[in-house]
Amino acid sequence: MGKFIGRLADIGITKEAVRGTAETTATFWLPKLSLTMDDGIEQAVDESSIGVIEDSPNASVVGKFATGEIEGIIGDDSFGLILLSALGGVSTGSATQSTVYPHTFSVSQSAQHQSLTLFLDDGNQDYKYPLAVLDSLQIDAMVREYAKFTASFRSKKGTTATLAPSYSTENNFLPQHITLAYASSLAGLSSPTSVNVRSVKLNINKNIEDDRNLGSLDQTDILNKQISVEGSVELVFDAEIFKTQMLANTPLAVRLELTNSDVTIGSSLNPKITIDMAKVKFSEFTKNYENNEIVVATVNFKAFYSVADTAMISVVLTNETSGY
Repeated sequence: MGKFIGRLADIGITKEAVRGTAETTATFWLPKLSLTMDDGIEQAVDESSIGVIEDSPNASVVGKFATGEIEGIIGDDSFGLILLSALGGVSTGSATQSTVYPHTFSVSQSAQHQSLTLFLDDGNQDYKYPLAVLDSLQIDAMVREYAKFTASFRSKKGTTATLAPSYSTENNFLPQHITLAYASSLAGLSSPTSVNVRSVKLNINKNIEDDRNLGSLDQTDILNKQISVEGSVELVFDAEIFKTQMLANTPLAVRLELTNSDVTIGSSLNPKITIDMAKVKFSEFTKNYENNEIVVATVNFKAFYSVADTAMISVVLTNETSGY
């Protein structure tokens, strides 16, 4: 065992063909900004009294698991697997311009969204983590920065593996590639009103839970429960946009779109991620009046399920990957 820096650790992901059965190779190795991936235990503490004031004579392991968090720059190919794990459903359309595919990710009405196998290659040992289920996904878009994601996972404990990380080039998204827009309805997002903003944060939370049975230290399954979508927007305060809707309790359909117009795929298309939220309401509109600074406003929002549109959130990813 030797010492090494975090840059020498590699993280890979792939979709599981059989839920909870580890795959052997990664589909994508993710360039990372930060990474945690560790095994953990659940303990049962013996709180019996044995004639002394010390609180406990023993503890025993009653469950094993692993948790991890990956922060990285959004890539137009690998991000599809993360979106699949986040929302659970995907439909891939026919190729356009020979090589370009539209992938539509939607919320699967299931407690068993797609599981992944995670692969960790570090300076001392290689591991694979089966039954990796996404717990939360945060998307960050802000000026002067690449668009980023932070994905948190829970899985079965790791087992040793022999790995050979191999990275592929992906297309990323810069601030000039990102727009935020709104309309009074989901259908209206075909011709929306754009908003100048400094940053957008979007959080998808899955509220996952271990499914455990007697007779085993490992999870039988890891299940997602209710999905919530929340976020915040920061903008220069030059109008009452979003504050007016907040006070009037007016819902809006909101679109966050990332289009790398510097790259052409097919003959004339661009890598693109379009995130549509059918029914958004705003809250906690706050402004900061620092003497020597431009006044900016921050507004929080929450997406709700739209009965009329039978959807809360959907994502269309356009790239040259043929399927997920």
